Amino acid sequence: MNRTHEERLVAADLAGLARDYRAAAVQSPDGDAPLFPEDLGDDFRAKWDRIQAGFVDEPQRAVQQADELVEQAIRRLAESFAQERNRLEGQWACGDRTDTEDLRIVLQTYRSFFQRLLAI
Repeated sequence: MNRTHEERLVAADLAGLARDYRAAAVQSPDGDAPLFPEDLGDDFRAKWDRIQAGFVDEPQRAVQQADELVEQAIRRLAESFAQERNRLEGQWACGDRTDTEDLRIVLQTYRSFFQRLLAI
């Protein structure tokens, strides 16, 4: 089957995504891939540290900032999962078969997310 340039790009994007998840899972001692890229996770941690340190002097402001930070993290997480879903749907819409190993990695990411979210 001849694929268009766009279809090949979608397939390459999915393969790259699966490689990223594999690499992240290998780096994590408990097998859970990080929910955010390292630089974004570091940025969220630094913001949290500043918020927590500011609580003593301005508790109300610290709580407002914490709420905003949680909102940012949830929004970014939702965007990440939506982007992943769009990539998969794009590949399926092209009629391409997705490698089972790539799908297994993506499903493991979802499982890891739910286990952490629900503290299973």
